[in-house]
Order: sequence, then C-alpha cells, then structure tokens
Amino acid sequence: MSQALAGIRVVDMTHNQAGPACAQILGFLGADVIKLEEPKGGDVARTNMRDIKDSDSLFFLVLNANKQSLTLNLKTEEGKDLFKKVIAQSDVLLENFGPGALDRLGLGYEVLSKLNPRLIYATIKGFGTYGPYSDFKSFEPIAQAMGGAMSVTGFPENPPTFTFPAIGDSGTGMHMAIGILAALQQRHTTGKGQHVEVSMQDAVVNLIRVSLRDHQRTGKPMGRSGNQLGRTIPGSTYPCAPGGSNDYVYIFAQPQMWKPFLGVIGRPELADDPRYATADARWENRDTLNALIEDWTKQRTKHEVMKLLGDAGVPCGATLDTGEVLTDPHLRARDMIVDVDYPVRGTYQTVGSPIKLSDSPVTVQRPPLLGEHTEALLGTLCGMTPEEVAKLKAAGVV
Repeated sequence: MSQALAGIRVVDMTHNQAGPACAQILGFLGADVIKLEEPKGGDVARTNMRDIKDSDSLFFLVLNANKQSLTLNLKTEEGKDLFKKVIAQSDVLLENFGPGALDRLGLGYEVLSKLNPRLIYATIKGFGTYGPYSDFKSFEPIAQAMGGAMSVTGFPENPPTFTFPAIGDSGTGMHMAIGILAALQQRHTTGKGQHVEVSMQDAVVNLIRVSLRDHQRTGKPMGRSGNQLGRTIPGSTYPCAPGGSNDYVYIFAQPQMWKPFLGVIGRPELADDPRYATADARWENRDTLNALIEDWTKQRTKHEVMKLLGDAGVPCGATLDTGEVLTDPHLRARDMIVDVDYPVRGTYQTVGSPIKLSDSPVTVQRPPLLGEHTEALLGTLCGMTPEEVAKLKAAGVV
C-alpha cells in the first residue's frame, strides 16, 4: 500500500533528539529519509549511554527507525560535491547544527536553494537564527526553562522543575514536521521551496500557551500547583494499593460526573451534602473530600480504580511506570510499542508511530547501521560504481 509521503526524499543531517524525532516521523509516514553522518562515529547518539558493546545505543535506536544511513565527510571537497548532488535530487534538508555552521561550509540556505529551488530547508535551533539569544546553545531543560514550562511545573514549596517528556526536543521535532508538511503543500502551488525554522524555546512557549493565558487572566505569574488541575475536586493524583512509588491514579471528575463518581465509590448520599453539593463547595472543603477519596482508592490497585471509574464514564488513569508502558496491552494493540530486531543487540522494544492513517499503516523498520546504505545511495543518486565508492572510503570521504 502506498505511503502518504512516498516519493518525498528527506536528507536528515541532525543529531541527538529534536531533528531525528522529526525525520523519524516523516519516515514513518513514508518519506525516503537519508540520515547523513560523518564517516567516523556518525551521530553521537550511537554511543550515548551505550549499554551493549559494539551495538548502537538505545537512545539512537528509538529515534532513527525507517531511515537509511549515508556517510559523507563534508570537510572534503569530494564530500561537498557528492552532498550537493544528493541535495539536487531531494525535497527536504533537515539540520540542527550550531548557528552558521553550514554557511561556513558553503552549504547554507542561499547556496542550496539556488542549486535546488524546490528544496525545503528545515532548521532547528535552540533559540532560532535571529533574536537576542540566537547565538546561545540550548538543551532540553534550558528550552523548558526559557519557554516558561519549568516555572509552572512542580509543587509550590519546591524549585521549578523540568518534565522528562521531551517537550523541548521531541516537541520541537513535531512542530518542525508540521512546518515541513506545510511547506511541501505550498510547493504544490508555487513550485518553490522555502526555509522553515523552529526554535526549541518557541516550541515550548507554544505548548504552555494556556499558562500564558492564565497570567493575563489573573495579572500575575502562574504558580506551581503540583498535580492539582484547576479547582476541580477530584482533580489530582490519589494513592492506591499496595502503596508503591507509582501506585497512584489521576482522577478528574468534572461537575457533570460528580454523581456517577459518588456511585462508584459507594457514597451517593454525598450528592446532597452541602459541603460537596457544588464545585465551589467541593473546592472549599477539598481537604476532607480528598481524604475521603483517598480512603477509597487506597483499598484498590490503580488498575482496579481506573476500570471502575472508566466504566462509569469518569476520567481516570493509572500512573504507569516505564515498564508498564512497555507492556501495556492497549499500547501493544495500537502498535505504539513494537519489537524490532537489530544487529548485535537483537530484539528491543521501541515506540511506533502515534499517527494512524487508514490508507497507509506504518511498519517500523530497524534503524540503519552507520554507512549501511552509502554504496547503494551513491550508486543511485550519483551514478557511482562500487569500486569508486571503495576508493572514496579509503580516502576518508565516505
């Protein structure tokens, strides 16, 4: 079955997480993604937190499925020439080098857009290519700090906290994927490519826009409220049996769900109790009400609580730990956790595509070994023979 992005060639020059996450999603959707790497070592993520000798790390594997690997030394003239030949036949270039790095190599947007006017030149930076912070470097926690996310995360008595879901890295990658798809769509009309840019700070700011709304609504910085969501009770985490560090559920019962909630916990009489009859009353008496709810949840496991409330139409979720996520039957049924076989390592578990298209289902393909497709790609795109590629390899060009 044809894939949604079949026929779109993406050259992925990125490393670490934000760029590779973007390119992987495009690969899941059917794009022909070429991961361009240095001949010696390749993407630093291949060895980052390596846990098996001679195997690429899991950090690399979970971000680089559905790609081919081409090695080129762009510090050599031969490497630059080959790179330009590949770019001339590609639709998207994705890069996240430091500001000005590709310009210094003579491979910036102005140069490559003249070589290929249809090229989508996609740039990911910590703070973008312009603005007062554009020369500053960034990583995930810095993006969260500068985007405002840390200031609203955590409990009020504790310092600002960063969240482990990578909203700065993978969040930026997802924003970039949207930008690339928009530019490809516009190219259908104009016939021209363009420069697409997403900064990590910008992506985080977009993701916390509701908090920015609250600042303007109240006229003061939004504080940290732990796990409490607004003034809804129940609207937080509640401990469950047997009492482990992740034995919690999150319950969020909006006003119209109050009576069904009370029915599940066996306290229907509280619907007429003036202390809890309205949302405002429940908020004012939240300490006693939360204690009452905890008495009920502590007698049951988190999965039992989730099923009882879920069956009654009350939103509730067990706080799955990472091991439980990897084995969750619902995620398995939706191909969000899949098994992949990789040389040396063997079988490992990884995350599948969160985007489900009815006419082009995703098959997760194993990530490439370093330079695995160099000979084939240079043969197809540059007309080189295996012997010519072998000479370039001996010269350190590929």
